[in-house]
Amino acid sequence: MTSLVVFTEEQKKRAKILLAAKVASMMGRKLEEGDWSEVYCKAKDIPDTGWSNLHIDVSHNGLGIEFKMLRIAQLRGKPIKSVCGTTLMHPAATRSIRVDDVNLDANEVMEDVLLQYSALIEERTRRVLEGSPNGSADMRLGWLLWEDELKEFLYFEEVMGKPDPTQFYAEWNETAARGARKSSKSLWIYEKSTDKKRYSVTTSAGIKIQPYFDVPAPSDPNLVFFRVQSERLDADTVILWVAAATAEQLKQRLGSIDKESVSNAVFEAAEKYHDDDTFTIDDLHSAVPIAISNDAFELLLNHWEAVSDDHRIQLLLKSLD
Repeated sequence: MTSLVVFTEEQKKRAKILLAAKVASMMGRKLEEGDWSEVYCKAKDIPDTGWSNLHIDVSHNGLGIEFKMLRIAQLRGKPIKSVCGTTLMHPAATRSIRVDDVNLDANEVMEDVLLQYSALIEERTRRVLEGSPNGSADMRLGWLLWEDELKEFLYFEEVMGKPDPTQFYAEWNETAARGARKSSKSLWIYEKSTDKKRYSVTTSAGIKIQPYFDVPAPSDPNLVFFRVQSERLDADTVILWVAAATAEQLKQRLGSIDKESVSNAVFEAAEKYHDDDTFTIDDLHSAVPIAISNDAFELLLNHWEAVSDDHRIQLLLKSLD
């Protein structure tokens, strides 16, 4: 897998701020495909047509991107970069395929499935070409990975290539029934040159292709890393990313949102701490970094149970009132 250049430095900075604002607005809800599509398009200043599983996610001036998103669960405190250099499985590349007979030879079924998948890519490419000013299409897969607390994200892009059936071989894998679980049969597709599993095709509970993909090494210059919550700046400074509206409320209350002012406010509020988990969220258009001391940050974590930096500052404001 060869990664592709995604953002300019300026676009990357914008994407980080937009993603931080998005996380602040979510208040712990599930990250959806449309959330990332909005961030990506705004960062690159291209039209956001809205997410749909019926069409490609980005189609603009010959650029076509299909976003694939995967939550990395149970990292148990490890950074998200710990998955760099590994191979992961996505639960569904597409459901727009059919398997007519699961009793046929595995390689025969594989060829038919991969040709169907290639035809789908060709159709998406054709649509992107219709809007291309130079008659070419830059077709990509964009992989977004994140961890449970929505603090760290990885993003990278690779070429959306059509799989050549001659470069793969397949085997049937059958799982016996166990308890209430029915038996199942899947087609496992391997890359001939590496013997790596590259696709799993489910044939029960909905037919779909599950791709296996390689996460770039942490040193890959095209791998984009975002830390958009509780970002450590140095040994005594943590950056909280909060909504611009929340930052303005805090500034009006404290007079300043410099490190010393906010840290002192945390200590003051902790002394009269009371459990009040109500909060409000204003219109969120951007995110603002607010620095606090390490001691103040630890106090914030211990006194206010929250789903994001913005939520913590909202609770801090209520405690100061």
